[in-house]
Amino acid sequence: MRQLIIQVPRGEGQRAFAIVQTCQGANLMQFQAEDEDGPTDVVLAHVSNRQLDDVLKALEDIPEARVATIPQDVFIFRPATTEMPQQAREVEERSVVEIYLEGLQSISSWRGFLGYTVAAALLVWIGLFTNSIILLIGAMLIAPYAGPAMNVAIASARGDSMLLRHAVLRYFVALVITIVIAGAATLLLQQEIITPQMINTSQVSAVAALQPLIAGAGGALTLVQSSRSSLVSGTATGVLVAASLAPPAGMIGMASVLGEWGMVRAGVFLVLLQLVGINLAGMIVFRLYKLSPQRSRYDRGRRWLFPVSLGVSIVLMAGLLVWQFVNAPDLQRSSRSQQASAEIREVIDDSPLVDLVEVAARFTRAEEGQNTLLGVVYVQRRAHVTTSAEDIRAQLTRAIQGRLLEAGFNVTPLIDVSVLDPPPAAGSE
Repeated sequence: MRQLIIQVPRGEGQRAFAIVQTCQGANLMQFQAEDEDGPTDVVLAHVSNRQLDDVLKALEDIPEARVATIPQDVFIFRPATTEMPQQAREVEERSVVEIYLEGLQSISSWRGFLGYTVAAALLVWIGLFTNSIILLIGAMLIAPYAGPAMNVAIASARGDSMLLRHAVLRYFVALVITIVIAGAATLLLQQEIITPQMINTSQVSAVAALQPLIAGAGGALTLVQSSRSSLVSGTATGVLVAASLAPPAGMIGMASVLGEWGMVRAGVFLVLLQLVGINLAGMIVFRLYKLSPQRSRYDRGRRWLFPVSLGVSIVLMAGLLVWQFVNAPDLQRSSRSQQASAEIREVIDDSPLVDLVEVAARFTRAEEGQNTLLGVVYVQRRAHVTTSAEDIRAQLTRAIQGRLLEAGFNVTPLIDVSVLDPPPAAGSE
């Protein structure tokens, strides 16, 4: 429930009181007050989230009515009764008007938005440059991507073209600032090497589309749920959204300066995938919770905008997935590395000469026209096998490279096989 403070001209208090009472308001109180405009009547009440929109609609008929709501959940119960446990479980979602107003409020204060964006961009660059996961997490905590992301989804579901323009503008301003700052820092400090963290960020998984869909749905659920019923904090979902966007944007700036266009291509794909996926999942969740032009007290919504946004998002998502799977393995390197490790393991298991100790396969930096897969394999010679280590190494290398090429990996496999021998038994010479 929400606590409302309704201020109306003197003589209209009883009318406002009756409106709230009709909408099943609780703990009603009416009194007279004075402000700079003269005498007024004030009504205090607790109103269900589901009834808030109806209350505001009815209050429109009272001239100069003003409403304030305290953004805290109110728990109303009857003490010392058997009904208390059931009442405690009856937690409602936020009202449509609250979700929409929160979106409108978050598009103010460019100064704070730009300040957080610059700070997050610097942390992203430092984290990628120094291979520091802690700094990347710090950047995700302060990167202000969640607000614009959720506002785009709200505007798409609500059909609000004005809010959509404001949110998209902030979205791309944040991305451009991150790319420019990361590139400028790389240029000024004369970075010349590709760091392992940059390579890791550029490795795209075959299931990469799931992350933005989960982030969009999670962010939308956090906004519609009451704070008492939400098991996940807004900060956590904000980090999830920022994790989808901040590292790829920083990598684009750094790789552009270094001329690593394969990594730039992977970063652009990731950013576009996150933008489309977050919006698609977020707008669907908001729509399921009845956020639409017909359900809002504000007439800026356009009914045609939601189906258009939904259709465009679906088409873009399908196009990005086609791009990803047609250009294998460029945009599936993370998944292909795991598949390659599985193939190498099968080759070793089929060999009568050795037992597998450890295998690791990974793609190196993205080269134009070449996908280099580096496989590092450690094996142990089986007992009573007299074949030399060099022969074992040569046989396994040929077998592994042949298996990877036959499996259609479309890579240049570079395999390093190390043959290990256990220490001699005690007492043997």
